Formats: sequence, structure tokens, C-alpha cells
Amino acid sequence: MSILKVTREEMLSRAAAARLLSTLAAALADSDQLQVTLGGSSIKVQVPDEVRCEIEVEVDRDEVELEVELKWPTSDHDGSPQGET
Repeated sequence: MSILKVTREEMLSRAAAARLLSTLAAALADSDQLQVTLGGSSIKVQVPDEVRCEIEVEVDRDEVELEVELKWPTSDHDGSPQGET
């Protein structure tokens, strides 16, 4: 069961979608914290040096779906929460 789940779906131009992905990519490259803005709210999460990445492309008769999913544990391997030493 999730502690928190925030979802937002909206129509974007191809250029706006590219800017969104570029913004997320730059934040991942520059810091171990990622701030995701969803409409009027935002959430900040700690991101470790390594993440599991899954890319899925699904083509149906009337729609193409591209999913990029990044996952990482909420605690280090020693059991301490991310970001604590």
C-alpha cells in the first residue's frame, strides 16, 4: 500500500512534453533531490545514485503509450532512510 500517490494527467504539446522531460532529467543530473510539480502542488523526493529504470512502449489500434518509470528503495541497504548518514 502506498503512503502517498499523486497523479496528474494533462494534454501537452510535443514541445511542452519535451521541456517537462528535460526539466526532470536536468534535476536528476544535478542533485540527489527531485522536486516534481503537479499543478499547484509539488513534492520533493530523495534520489539515490542508482535507480531502476523501466521503459515500456505499447501500441494498440488507436493509441501508443510510452512509459518511463524510475524506481528506488525508500531506505538504504542498511535500513536507514534515504538522505540520512
